[in-house]
Amino acid sequence: MTPAEARVDLSAIRDNVALLRSHAPGALTMVAVKADGYGHGMAAAARACLEGGAERLGTAYVREALQLRAEGVTAPILSWIIPPGEPLDEAVSADVELSAGAPWLVDAIAEAAGRTGRVARVHLKADTGNGRGGSPIADWPALVDRALARQAEGTIEVVGLWSHFACADIPGHPSIDTQLGAFDEALAIAEKAGVGGSHVIRHIANSAANLTLPRARYDMVRPGIAAYGLSPIPELGDFGLRPAMTLTARLALVKRVPMGSGVSYGHLYVTDRETKLGLVPLGYADGILRHATGRAEVFAGGRRRRIAGRVCMDQFVIDVGEDPLTEGDEVILFGDGSQGEPTAQEWADSLGTITHEIVTRIGSRVPRVYR
Repeated sequence: MTPAEARVDLSAIRDNVALLRSHAPGALTMVAVKADGYGHGMAAAARACLEGGAERLGTAYVREALQLRAEGVTAPILSWIIPPGEPLDEAVSADVELSAGAPWLVDAIAEAAGRTGRVARVHLKADTGNGRGGSPIADWPALVDRALARQAEGTIEVVGLWSHFACADIPGHPSIDTQLGAFDEALAIAEKAGVGGSHVIRHIANSAANLTLPRARYDMVRPGIAAYGLSPIPELGDFGLRPAMTLTARLALVKRVPMGSGVSYGHLYVTDRETKLGLVPLGYADGILRHATGRAEVFAGGRRRRIAGRVCMDQFVIDVGEDPLTEGDEVILFGDGSQGEPTAQEWADSLGTITHEIVTRIGSRVPRVYR
């Protein structure tokens, strides 16, 4: 028994990926497994995604891709955040595909390829309006030309052209059409310059676009949060996705206290009657936001209970009243809702954030248990 655990249903991930693939017939599927598989465990999640039909995987950082290779994952992997000093030689040697949004990075990748004697596979990224990574459209022709020059010398091969949405999770947002138009412009520039053919994968669709924007699917979709069963557009429902993670803990202590007892730092909660308090051994060091104080609910003893008092580094408290709860009894923080417990979406809503933050914050002290 452990004080707490994150139970991960790998069949849910497999089923979610299969569902996402059904929404994009004819397109490849690359699932993002960055941030430790959105908190679900990167290697296990990656294998489940591939079993669900994904052809490719995506990571934010090169070191994440190299970790997957060390775990024996052989599927194509794309890494896309590459600051100076990243282990590019190791990445090229491990057949990790790399994104480049600036000429200097194309050169750095080509030089790494030259040192390793391998040809680096590169995806050129255009900034079509997200304002983060990628080349502005005004600089795009220069990036394409640099990549073609390096390709001609045999150090790199351009295998992808891509971008990323800013507001695909806001149905009808005007930036969606604007970005698609800019992406089509970038594709046309690249193809006119000589980057094209069936081996060059065009991709821009994230989870929201995968599910709701057929025009955005091109040659490949890149779902992330949806693969783990969490809706990218909650106001449109769950799309048939199944949440894969259930976060649980076991009560460390149950004790009776008199009316008027202050609970936790600052005494933000004071008992209005004689009652019993239960100590839950999870805190903000484990990813339970301090902001959850007095806001989020958990499920214990057959019903929901609001967090009572300040969330601490390693623990928080619930008021269990006169219910027959005792040490070792299970508390469910969030799950798929099938037992009446809160969902990650409800936690996100109550804390004014998104489910991505709820699941990726769960810390390393909480073991992942796979089912």
